[in-house]
Amino acid sequence: MLNSSNFRAPITAAFLSALFYAGFASATPIVKIDGSSTVFPITEAVAEDFQIAKRGAIRVTVGISGTGGGFKKFCRNEIDIVNASRPITELEMEACKKEGVQFVEMPIAFDALTVVVNPKNTWSKTITVEELQKIWEPSAQGKITSWNQINPAWPDKKIKLYGPGADSGTFEYFTEAIVGKAKSSRGDFTASEDDNVLVQGVASDLYALGFFGFAYYIENSKKINAVAIDSGDGGVLPSAATVENNSYKPLSRPIFIYVNAKSTEKPAVNEFINFYMQNATELVTEVKYFPLSKEVYDLNLEHLNKKKVGTVFKGTGTNIKLEDILKLESSL
Repeated sequence: MLNSSNFRAPITAAFLSALFYAGFASATPIVKIDGSSTVFPITEAVAEDFQIAKRGAIRVTVGISGTGGGFKKFCRNEIDIVNASRPITELEMEACKKEGVQFVEMPIAFDALTVVVNPKNTWSKTITVEELQKIWEPSAQGKITSWNQINPAWPDKKIKLYGPGADSGTFEYFTEAIVGKAKSSRGDFTASEDDNVLVQGVASDLYALGFFGFAYYIENSKKINAVAIDSGDGGVLPSAATVENNSYKPLSRPIFIYVNAKSTEKPAVNEFINFYMQNATELVTEVKYFPLSKEVYDLNLEHLNKKKVGTVFKGTGTNIKLEDILKLESSL
């Protein structure tokens, strides 16, 4: 289980515990959230600050079951909000519809999905999209097992792969962007919904390669190195600048929360979402993701207040530009 102390100073733990167990915890309204481990650091940071601001009057729980696992709970009406590192899928929309669950879609940040290697790796500082595809496509399973099979100039050593599990939106996004089809991947790699497990795996193995969200890379940049991605115009490293100018492709992406429309009738959920959008720029930056414009956060609140349900991202595919977010959301 991840802990927000990996991203923020753990100064609030004792204070929050005192608030929750001060004799009135059982009567405290609870906002229930689950889903993406990528989005977790943002929502957890918001939840911590919100609970401090409310002095324990509202409790917020934030779980990590992956984007897919989160949507399963969301569409069963088990949680109020789902963290999602990709847009909702058709199958998930159908599942929600069957249970009468409508949702308000809220993009909250941009992420640069980051490919990482061990710091002692001196040969693959840049990797092409084609090389990544050769590594991760389903036909590579049991066949592409050594670095020199990917590039003859690389060592004849066994490659150890690490990546998010099948319920992860990061896994889906990566496979769609690199292989061409979501969830289409070799299966012989170490998978985990806990990105810290992936970090430790790559950090401890010279011949490892993995991928996960930018925040986990930047928080562990002394243990692992980012690989520059070459999509045809030379290697590009993930950064705020390369996300904003759309040169870090095809691995930059928007990340979201989805709010159960019925849950917006709860004052606690409304207060939390308002706090989230009003403080998103600061807290998204604090946990090392890339904030959207104030206009997007204001539009999210407008959609909340007007209960504008649905998604604008169906069919847009990967590599959505930062500048297109406001245009897309305004069309809802």
